[in-house]
This record gives sequence, C-alpha cells and structure tokens, in this order.
Amino acid sequence: MSDPVHSFVNVLESYRGRDKVIRTLCYGSQLVGGVLSQKTTGSSEMGKSLLQFSAQLSQCRTVLRLFDDLSMFAYSRSYGLGATEADFGLRWMSVLTNVADQLYYPCEHVAWAADAQLIRVKSDKWWTLSTALWGLSLLLGILRSVRVLLLLKRRLKKTERTRTIDSDVAHVNGSSEVRHQVQAEVLNILSSMADISNAIHWMPPGVLWAGCFPNWLEWKIDVGYLPSNKLVYTGFDELVRWRIASERSRLYLLHG
Repeated sequence: MSDPVHSFVNVLESYRGRDKVIRTLCYGSQLVGGVLSQKTTGSSEMGKSLLQFSAQLSQCRTVLRLFDDLSMFAYSRSYGLGATEADFGLRWMSVLTNVADQLYYPCEHVAWAADAQLIRVKSDKWWTLSTALWGLSLLLGILRSVRVLLLLKRRLKKTERTRTIDSDVAHVNGSSEVRHQVQAEVLNILSSMADISNAIHWMPPGVLWAGCFPNWLEWKIDVGYLPSNKLVYTGFDELVRWRIASERSRLYLLHG
C-alpha cells in the first residue's frame, strides 16, 4: 500500500485531482452548512460561513473551467466517431455526449462573463442552455451505462458457460473485472441520476420540479464526470484490484 499522504499529494498536483478535492469540499460544506444554518444562533452563523465558503469554491471551479475547452476538444477529436468502439449504440451515445459536453463549456463561459459584467448580455438564457446541455449529457451517460451493463451481463453469462476446471485463474480474473465494471457503472448511474435531478431544479420555473429544492441542497453546475475524470473511483479500484490479486494467489496455491 502506498503512503496515504503521498497519494493525496499526487492527487492535488494534478488538475483533475485538485478539482475533485475542491468539488468534495464544496458539496460537503454546502450540505453541512445548510443543516447548521437551520439550528441555533451559534450553529446558524457557522452554517452561513460554510455556505459562503462553498459558494467561493464553486466560483473557483467555474473560473478554472474556462481552460477546459481545449482538453475536451482534444478528447473529442481523439475519440472521433468511435471507430474503435465495437458496439454501435455505445459509439453514438458517446459521440453525442462529447458534443453536448463540448458545447456546454462556451455556454457556461458566456454566462459567467455576463454575470461578471465583462460582456453586455443577459446571463439567464446562457445558464439555461448550459444546464440543458449538462442534463442531456447526464441522460446520455445514464443510457450508455445501462447499455454497458447489458453487454457486461451477456459477457459474464458467456464466461460462466465456457468455464472449465483448468481455467479457474483466468475465470476469476475475467469475472472479477467484469463485476468491478458492473459496480462502477451502477455507481455512475446513481451519481448521474442525482445530478440530473439537480439539473432539472436549475431549469426555468415550470419544468418538472425546477426551483423546488432548498437553497442549501443545490449543487452547482458541474461536468466533473467527463471521460478524463475517473478519480472518484480510485479508492474503489484499488480495493477491487487487491481482491482480484488475492483470489489469483489463492488459486495458484490450490492448483500449483
């Protein structure tokens, strides 16, 4: 096991890793601050301070995203039309997700610039457009994860049918990794469903439950799940890899 402090420093030294840390602090302080602001006077003041801290972190992330367009474009360009993707459905869902994500950034930039009075336009319609693109990207991400789950289930059944005694080690390797992917996709679906409920809340009044969440429960607009952003699964990945390695060692001892 690597040194936790060293691992954390490595996370902070990367742009995406630092963004994840800021995001966690932002949402955590917003949640705790909202709960405390509903209580006694002393706790209420602490809650308001945490909410202000959360707002500053959210603004920090918005400014940092001003520089994300090029990296997103590079990813979209490298993926192209998904020629390396075997499944047709996954290919086009990924392409459409990339388009939505790419368009999201300039819309948010215009909205931010308008709020900062750098340009003379109304920011409302640009925030609405960026939120709609965010919601579309989330919806496509959910559909893609569902498709991946169906393909993984089919692959797991095929692995079970072709299993033999001599292939126990290979079977553990394959089936454990498939189950890991299944768990990761389920986690992504749950996370995206929470985010899409928040995206709808940020839409103009009259759109489903728009504006119905309490202020302290609102999450700021975020596209942190972009393809290059997998740090949320880092600890989970390490645990699963350790379990796979342990199972491999056990089988090697049994079968020599």
